[in-house]
Amino acid sequence: MKQKINLGIVCLVRHTFDFKAANEIYKKILTELETDESIELYPVNEAVIESKEAIKAGKYFAEKHVDAIAVISGTFHLGHLVLEIKKWCDKPVLLWGLPELPYDGGKIRLNSVCGVNLNASNLTKSGHLDYTYTVSDNIDQDFLDAIRMIKVLKEAKVGILGSRAHGFFNVGVSELALYKKYGCLVDSYQLDEVFNYKEDSNRVNYYENKINKTFNTKGITKEQVSKTAILASKIECFINDKGLDILAIRCWPEFAAGFSIAPCAAMSILQDEGYILACEGDIDCGLTMLCHKAIGARTPFMADLSQVNLVEDYALMWHCGVAPSSLCDGICTPTLDTYFAGGKGVTAGFVMKSGKVHVARLDSVNGEYRIFQETGKAIPMEKELSGTYAKCIFDNGLKKVLDKLVYSGTAHHLSMVYGDYTKAFEIFARLTNTEVIV
Repeated sequence: MKQKINLGIVCLVRHTFDFKAANEIYKKILTELETDESIELYPVNEAVIESKEAIKAGKYFAEKHVDAIAVISGTFHLGHLVLEIKKWCDKPVLLWGLPELPYDGGKIRLNSVCGVNLNASNLTKSGHLDYTYTVSDNIDQDFLDAIRMIKVLKEAKVGILGSRAHGFFNVGVSELALYKKYGCLVDSYQLDEVFNYKEDSNRVNYYENKINKTFNTKGITKEQVSKTAILASKIECFINDKGLDILAIRCWPEFAAGFSIAPCAAMSILQDEGYILACEGDIDCGLTMLCHKAIGARTPFMADLSQVNLVEDYALMWHCGVAPSSLCDGICTPTLDTYFAGGKGVTAGFVMKSGKVHVARLDSVNGEYRIFQETGKAIPMEKELSGTYAKCIFDNGLKKVLDKLVYSGTAHHLSMVYGDYTKAFEIFARLTNTEVIV
């Protein structure tokens, strides 16, 4: 389910154009939007013509705490209107132009897109760049998704268990820079807080049954199966009790020694339940995964670009066994394995399903944020190694993707999901003044 947002919407008109036709179009738009359960709609029901009406609309949107405003140029209109609305409710704006109607007596009936141009120019020249535009009969869903990302980050309660992994300086964050940019606050916890947390016996049974049903567990002991189920319940209870939206975990090197198993398999099954867990204390990748989830991408997977083959133009999106089990290709047999940490690994192992993929990362450099993103296709392969992985061919070619990663200094963890969310991330970047790596 997508992140729910509060959307203000208003239609601007002028009597010198066909405002009656614009009003009819506006009513139809409102009727359609009211059926969208992912939107709480706050409409100004009557078209706005004068500045005093725009001021009233802006105050109304502020009172309702909208997350964004869709400003429809029903016809060309006065330039005061969007500026008055923005003055009283400083939220991201969708400038929405309507396709022109057939001529009636040799006269332009709406001149809507010219109104969009007017509004964009006034906003830009007044220093407001958090807008985007569309010309369509329907609302821009990518704009709505970008707003969902902004909202989920601002409201996110982020936890880090332990710290970043040993030596992974590149995944560390400046917490106050993160707060300044997106509104996120990070709470820090120690590993033993989870080690010693009280598990829920019913959930332990649930997870043990799920493990035995989902995975071939011949490669690990019954005690490790039990320990994995217990750990899954401990982490789940901890997340729920603390009210966390993300938990980034320092999963090595101390975890296996402190709890007798590494958390990879437990993280895999918890992510299949919809929890956002980031390996190796990587908060930024966890935030990207949360953004993916907010816009409807189910079960994000944190992955490394690995097994690069420049000759055959593919790479594996791989990690040590944390992908949600529902992403298995349905052909190979999912396993739980112990291939590192002196036999205490307990990691999931399977090939991930085929299909269109989107990989992205919100990445920080000295407190400044930028976005890396690419699209590609996961293709079938045999289960030939441990961990969870997908064989991917990238739309822009592997060499260009690798060049972009390496020369931008982007950290080595990416959020991977199925589908294409490129446009939503581009609009999010514009609205939040975040650089897009090109």
